Amino acid sequence: MRVIKIILIIILIIAAVGTIVFSIYWYRNIHWYNKYEKALHEVHATEKQITLPTGSIINYGEVENDKPPLLLIHGQMGIWEDYALVMPELGKKWHIYAVDVYGHGESSHDESLYYLGVNGDDLIWFINNVIGKPTVVAGHSNGAITAAYVAAYGGGNIAGVVLEDPPVFSTEGEGWEDSFAYKDTYKPLHDYNKSDKTECWEAYYLRHCYWGQLYMKNAMPGIADYAQKYHDKHPDEAVKIGYLPSSIWYVFEYAIEYDFAYGERFYDLSWNHGLRHEDILSDIEIPCVYIHAKEQVDDNGTYLCAASREQAERAVSYIGDNCSLLETDTSDHVIHTVHSDFYIQAVNTLQK
Repeated sequence: MRVIKIILIIILIIAAVGTIVFSIYWYRNIHWYNKYEKALHEVHATEKQITLPTGSIINYGEVENDKPPLLLIHGQMGIWEDYALVMPELGKKWHIYAVDVYGHGESSHDESLYYLGVNGDDLIWFINNVIGKPTVVAGHSNGAITAAYVAAYGGGNIAGVVLEDPPVFSTEGEGWEDSFAYKDTYKPLHDYNKSDKTECWEAYYLRHCYWGQLYMKNAMPGIADYAQKYHDKHPDEAVKIGYLPSSIWYVFEYAIEYDFAYGERFYDLSWNHGLRHEDILSDIEIPCVYIHAKEQVDDNGTYLCAASREQAERAVSYIGDNCSLLETDTSDHVIHTVHSDFYIQAVNTLQK
């Protein structure tokens, strides 16, 4: 009997420890944004808005100091706060301006603005009229393509550019329907826009996302059902899934302030609006750093990355000798979060 009691006590202790560990894990996932708020508070980031002569509004965060200016442009379904975790280190060397792209956050939501050239020209105006001095521009994903446009056509106030894993060539049609971005984001988004929307976007996405079908196919219906129940209980909040890593679903927080019509511009490839990536890249004459996430291809031949190694090398060849190509050791697309030290070092090389 004594042995049985000891065994039961051990089992209870293990169960209690397991419960505590899982509770901490759950809490940290649900409160993932706390560390972002802490970082923004640490650097005294302030949120501001500027109205352009056209009436369009650019919302942005600023970390003020006497350092050289750095303009950060987020990617699809992001907001300026997505850069929060790298701001404490970047703020030691840069006066940071991080913008909300049109259709995102609190910048203007107007379908006539959802084009590469339109947003690019307005960011050039922002640099000339708000920043007012030579600026390094760093963009992520499609924001990197916008950064390339700004670098090519922004004039004398553009001092350098960082292109963080841009989806070069694919977002103008090259292998587009076989890309991860198309299968995982733009096709589900388009289909959801055309659906009767009997369930929330988060549940629909989880039910149809490509990564879920690759790695967790049997589990996804249940996860989607959980997301719908959460939405039904908290209709004015972003869906949170505490038992999954926040890195999987944190973008739901940003999607609240995202205009799905922006995504349609990528589904039908109209975002480029007649501009060719080859021409934009060839017109960049300032120092450039291209950061490429390591190429990865699934068994179906789908590129699980924004661009292949060949596409990245081709992009750099168009830019020329003033561009250096850096590559991470994983295919994680959000390099400034997953490989923050690597990203910060790459940006800081342009301070000279």
